[in-house]
Amino acid sequence: MTVTAAIGPKTEPAVHTVVFIKTLRDSRRALLGWTAGITVATLAYASFYPQMSANGAAQAENLPEGLRDALNMDDIASAAGYLGSTVFGMIVPLLAMFFGSAVGARVSAADEESGTLDLLMAHPITRTSFITQRFAALIAAATGVGAMVLLAVLAIRGSAQLTTISPGHFVSQCVHLILLIVCFGALATVIGAVTGHRGTVLALTAVIGVTAWAAHSFADQIGVGWAAHLSPFHYYIDSEPLRNGISVGGVGVLAAASMVMFTAGNYWFNHRDLG
Repeated sequence: MTVTAAIGPKTEPAVHTVVFIKTLRDSRRALLGWTAGITVATLAYASFYPQMSANGAAQAENLPEGLRDALNMDDIASAAGYLGSTVFGMIVPLLAMFFGSAVGARVSAADEESGTLDLLMAHPITRTSFITQRFAALIAAATGVGAMVLLAVLAIRGSAQLTTISPGHFVSQCVHLILLIVCFGALATVIGAVTGHRGTVLALTAVIGVTAWAAHSFADQIGVGWAAHLSPFHYYIDSEPLRNGISVGGVGVLAAASMVMFTAGNYWFNHRDLG
């Protein structure tokens, strides 16, 4: 009995991590699916670079100048130009946006909508601790995606003729990617804390995200260039991490915006009558 008593407490996860661990465990299949999907998409499009370096410039010239500028395809023949416009400029960030929205919806809305939140909150844990651990799980999931994408592009760096981009610059791009996911996850968190409905969270976050991407891409073409600076995508990609490394200003804005939205979500989660 003495041995059991001595060992028992050490085998139980601490209260301040139990929600974090449970969130990752319960969501492992979805997280693995999203991670695999984003990684495969990155590999598939990045591996096309040898063909694009040979024929892409000519094909890009056939596009209207406005569309070419909007999609940042003026230098598609270079590795950094191709990946920065097609892969990390469009395909991957849009997938990352939806991933962050899906995980963020679980932070503050999924359990309330399913009716299981009261069971979780019956444990000796505050609302702040609950939502903080959920958000920490979101950050961990985003970091996992960024790490897998990084390993994937480094694995094909030689075969896909991407050696003009240093490993350090790939790391920089993936750091920006992680923060973009966290930013949209924080947006979903605050919407979920206000509404308590997962469907509403996904719909609003998707609408805001697509609008933000369009504003970033086409603001100059419609004469409202200032609007691009309101978009998270501007701070994610416009500093060209694949060429210039981490942008302190860009990651700082994404991190600060995420913290502000999470703080607002925490406030609403603590002050609203939960269903």
